[in-house]
Amino acid sequence: MKVVISDCNFAGAFEEEKKVCDRAGFNLEIYQHKEEDKIIEVAKDADALLVQYGIYSDRILSQLNNAKVIVRYGIGVDNIDLEAAKKYGIAVCNVPDYGIAEVADHAASLAVSLGRQLPFWHDSIIGNQWPASTPTTLKSFSDMNFVVLGAGRIGRETIKRMQVFGFKCYAYDPYVSQAVLSGMNVQKVELEEAIKMADILSLHLPHTPETHHLINQQRLSKMKPTATLINTSRGALIHTKELAEALNQGEIANAGIDVFEAEPMEGDHPLRTAKNILMTPHISYYSEASVRRLQRYAAEEVERTLNGEALRCQVV
Repeated sequence: MKVVISDCNFAGAFEEEKKVCDRAGFNLEIYQHKEEDKIIEVAKDADALLVQYGIYSDRILSQLNNAKVIVRYGIGVDNIDLEAAKKYGIAVCNVPDYGIAEVADHAASLAVSLGRQLPFWHDSIIGNQWPASTPTTLKSFSDMNFVVLGAGRIGRETIKRMQVFGFKCYAYDPYVSQAVLSGMNVQKVELEEAIKMADILSLHLPHTPETHHLINQQRLSKMKPTATLINTSRGALIHTKELAEALNQGEIANAGIDVFEAEPMEGDHPLRTAKNILMTPHISYYSEASVRRLQRYAAEEVERTLNGEALRCQVV
């Protein structure tokens, strides 16, 4: 059986996929194609595809004559036409659990760095200000509310890390019960209450029509002027231009952002010139171990499909 990696951003190392395909007797072919015609050319007779960033449209899926499964390297499957996949009988799977600890570590790192205003202190030294004037808004962590929007696996792991620092932790998630949160000593709150009470607000939500631009000017204006916003989830949860305006106008104190609506960021992206922002290039998922897990888990899902076994993370 033929397995095709049609596109990915790994630096040429595919040992995990090769191990899985070798033991299963699959033929593995590796490409870097995002153009529709190129994808069709290399994958039209593939039994399974491993994909990452290419757009997999109805046109492409209609010409995958042998495909039984498409596995996306990562969590989101926005780049795959799921309705078309259903129509053509192609299973779509993701890998939601390869980097839970890494994303939680990154979100907590951004939160703690901004909670202690480390970029401010760094810039004051670079600017030859010693001692710098002390910010009047610098609070003890034990006096701060850390609030997550989304209390799934990553949200809960982030809470655990913040509790170690002494934060009072709260969560908004209509799909997670108070009983689950009570076991973590976390209080469940409603969305608008979460927005208003947060000293640090951390986003851990999927991007859906309901969550698109959830954080906009209206909600930013309800946050504390001393508040910090963290996003390691999906860029489109935040209205980018309105966040930049809120930062520049001092409506909130600062933001730590790892994900953006358009990636890579455009040269004139409004957050490039925004005040009081700490940015990283969509790297929260990354460690050497997490990438190996991602590659192995994705390949093993292909193996399960082609062997007729139950799938672990089927989306459709």
